[in-house]
Amino acid sequence: MIIEGPVVTVIAAMLASLGAFNVFLVLLFSILGDIIGDIALYGLGYRFGMGFVRHVGKYMGITEKLVLRMQKYFKKHGGKTIFAVKSTTGLCWATFTAAGIVKMDFKKFLKNSFYGGIVWSGFLVAMGYFYGYLWREIKQYIQWIGWAIFAVAAASIVVVTLYKNLQAKKLLREGHEK
Repeated sequence: MIIEGPVVTVIAAMLASLGAFNVFLVLLFSILGDIIGDIALYGLGYRFGMGFVRHVGKYMGITEKLVLRMQKYFKKHGGKTIFAVKSTTGLCWATFTAAGIVKMDFKKFLKNSFYGGIVWSGFLVAMGYFYGYLWREIKQYIQWIGWAIFAVAAASIVVVTLYKNLQAKKLLREGHEK
């Protein structure tokens, strides 16, 4: 869940709905995996600073210009920024690394990452559990419905990811205008 949290979380929650896992453990591991990844990115930024951006960041979509722009957010709205970015796809890597680079207070970072993780992981677990419930209840009536529900679940992940990317672009645009 650290590497590919949303997909693994939805699948694990579907399997929990079908009895393969405990749904509360899926939620716990999803939150922990999410936060561990956030801490690792924060740590990379904290330890290596702009050197990290210059050498590795370009491969992750993190530029010096982006970090400097993000720095404004951290000074005024660091906690809210971390919490809000948890619902985006494209900005997580850059934001959490930038939080480390600008030396955001770690306790504040961790608290907001945790709260955002609860909301995001809770949403993913609920969605996966619901799809698992649908799969279990409907497949006995229509043999092919399992594949249809799987397609709806996959489409939901795509829609959520696209929405998060739009939110990330909107956040960057707003930051650029200020």
